Amino acid sequence: MIHSLDFLRDITTLSVFVRLFIAVLCGGFIGIEREHKRRPAGFRTHILICLGATMTTMVSEFLLLDMNLYTDIARLGAQVIAGIGFIGAGTIIVTKRRQVKGLTTAAGLWTCAIIGLAIGAGYFEAGVLATAVILLAEIFFSRFEYWVLVNSKNLNIYVEYNGSENLDNVIRMIKGYRIVIIDLEITKSGNNACAIFSLQLPKKFSHDKIMTAISTSEGVVSVEEL
Repeated sequence: MIHSLDFLRDITTLSVFVRLFIAVLCGGFIGIEREHKRRPAGFRTHILICLGATMTTMVSEFLLLDMNLYTDIARLGAQVIAGIGFIGAGTIIVTKRRQVKGLTTAAGLWTCAIIGLAIGAGYFEAGVLATAVILLAEIFFSRFEYWVLVNSKNLNIYVEYNGSENLDNVIRMIKGYRIVIIDLEITKSGNNACAIFSLQLPKKFSHDKIMTAISTSEGVVSVEEL
């Protein structure tokens, strides 16, 4: 704890202004990163959520300390933690290729709300530090995650093709590379059929090699890594 900030931990006009200002900064920094990646919840959404959570904590403190009303000071904050799930759920979508998108944004919104609760309670150090860690995770750890995925021996691919005989050709070609087909799901997309392969690649076998081989196979319309 930084004791020089203790005068801001009481509910005063100055502390209210400082808390709301820090909430705007923390929510804004997280939101800018999401906005830059064109995610469903961006700059303004994160600011509003962080501000709302900050106000929730300050209202709880005001009711208990200034209005002398008997209340559980953590009750409103608990409702924020639970209720933010409804907004987060709106950012999660499942594509026709069975991909789940928006989980990181939903988790960021939930964490942003908790940062607002911390700032509203006067715990500035935790709010600012958590914001820095979130930005570190979303900006730098995403690159590490990409490296792990690229070098993974497990691969999911979406193949759109026409004609069942062409699917047989793709399967034979995959097995010809000594690739293990863990799972195969066949669906329909418009006039073409689709297959989602779960593959296990041999050692030192790149993702690009099998993707290129499948894309050049006869009857294949498109190939996409999931």
